[in-house]
Amino acid sequence: MKKSEITVALAGNANVGKSVIFNQLTGSNQIVGNWPGKTVERAEGYLKFQGRDIHIIDLPGIYSFSTYSMEEIVSRDFIINEGPDVVINVLDASVLERNLFFTLQLMEMEVPMVICINQVDMARQKGITIDDEKLEKVLGVPVVSTVAVKGRGLQELLRKTVEVADKKTLPRIIEYGEEIETRIGKLMD
Repeated sequence: MKKSEITVALAGNANVGKSVIFNQLTGSNQIVGNWPGKTVERAEGYLKFQGRDIHIIDLPGIYSFSTYSMEEIVSRDFIINEGPDVVINVLDASVLERNLFFTLQLMEMEVPMVICINQVDMARQKGITIDDEKLEKVLGVPVVSTVAVKGRGLQELLRKTVEVADKKTLPRIIEYGEEIETRIGKLMD
């Protein structure tokens, strides 16, 4: 049965465009700044999409679940303790590799998620292109490219988010190879 309200968290590193996405989706006017730590507490908003109520939470930037800054603790605690229906993991297309560290942690924790690769226009200007379909296949997580400041890709992002919420789709379990898996197994015994 479909839930009437879906709770969605926008999570990712600082300065990847989470607040821009939040503003575009909710019509809010969160202050958007080009500096880390701009969002220091969570912001909440609502929207309707395909007849569904979506509660969106804009979380402060987070780089890792093993964290010490107050902003990151707010984000970590919300994801772990309050368990949103879906996390939209927002990544900066220009520094995708750096942003994927947190993505892998979300996957390890089996958090239902959609990956949003934002600022693809800026990445293209730097000669960087990302194959969404290939990344989606490798990670086993829905991937959507966006240019949030122009509203591009946001309807597709919402569509995939609702799909994940309805199907309770979990990320693929990461396999690290026989040697590492054996060592992990020994640690767990």
